[in-house]
Amino acid sequence: MNKIIPLLSIILLVGCQESIKKRSPSIELIQKAQLIHLKTLTLDTHDDIDVANFTDSLNYTQDTDSQVNIPKMERGGLDVAWFIVYTGQGTLDEQGYQKAAANAQAKFDAIHRLVEVYAPHKMGLARSNAEVDSLRKMGKKIAMIGVENAYPMGEDATEVKRFYDLGARYMSLAHNGHNQFSDSNTGEFDNTVKHNGISELGEKVIDSMNYYGIMVDISHPSKEAIHQTIKRSKAPVIASHSGVRALSDHPRNLDDEQLQWVKENGGVVQTVALALFVNKEKHEKYLNAIKTLKDPQDQKAIEVLKKEFPPVNISDFVDHIDYLKNKIGIDHVGISSDFDGGGGIEGWEDASQTFNVTLELVKRGYTEEEIQKIWSGNLLRVLNESEKIAKQLQRD
Repeated sequence: MNKIIPLLSIILLVGCQESIKKRSPSIELIQKAQLIHLKTLTLDTHDDIDVANFTDSLNYTQDTDSQVNIPKMERGGLDVAWFIVYTGQGTLDEQGYQKAAANAQAKFDAIHRLVEVYAPHKMGLARSNAEVDSLRKMGKKIAMIGVENAYPMGEDATEVKRFYDLGARYMSLAHNGHNQFSDSNTGEFDNTVKHNGISELGEKVIDSMNYYGIMVDISHPSKEAIHQTIKRSKAPVIASHSGVRALSDHPRNLDDEQLQWVKENGGVVQTVALALFVNKEKHEKYLNAIKTLKDPQDQKAIEVLKKEFPPVNISDFVDHIDYLKNKIGIDHVGISSDFDGGGGIEGWEDASQTFNVTLELVKRGYTEEEIQKIWSGNLLRVLNESEKIAKQLQRD
């Protein structure tokens, strides 16, 4: 079943976007983009969750205050949301591991409640490409699960199998802060390392992820950890929510050398719509300008300010897609938002505005085939290859 997006609502939706104001698209171009959007499986690899939005009285069947929920996905034509089991980095001891494990389990449970109790008629959990296809044919929205920070596994690499059984299909070894598995990109801020890359336990976890078919996410580890991870992994890796460092100089973004590693590995970079990672300089100028306002809630004053200090917008975001396509090829580019985790830019502030990304791609001359690869084809190819490699490893 195709998603339905009334043309009038799309025209209204994109009408306020700054970049489109400057060069308004024709009705014909909007219609072309709409048709492509309707046919394309749109997939966002990083949407954080708050378990408070997964209760009997408040959940994603309603238009919650969150940037992602089912009504917003329906309005914007977003088909697949990867909900994230995120755990902040804590102490590397038994008490820290137990607290982290409880946090991770609560988020796994919340996602399962959504698809099994609150919205089984509207959304299903996909664990494979086949299940993605099946749920799409049923006309349902699709949830998938990513794990941000392997820290909750403690020092037990066998936990990878349990996470797999719970539905996890990608996982990063680290987040902000070095842990038992890997150094973090945050070491670039304080000039620290713990393992000079990944630990022996981290190697075992990568091997286990390959064995079961969980994609290895390189978005938060240090540069050396990323290098060692790519060399270790038998399957292609993903950067679930990272941008281009050449366009925004932040340690969470990937430099040209790292991009080449991903290309040679056959992986994919899911460029992220988080303003600081999209255009650090522009974003900081905007924030500093906002601080000068007497009333930060004065919408009229904000609109005036935006003319001189425009916020990061969807055009800036698609600049990263352009760069990745030109640098490492169309087969290694994907999309993520980091909604409800700091993401959101002018033009794609929540899932209801997802069409705007497709429109910007069409305006820049991307073909339907290219857009389908960017939105989901490349990521699902990596998932499929990970599944095949896992089956081969299990047979061997």
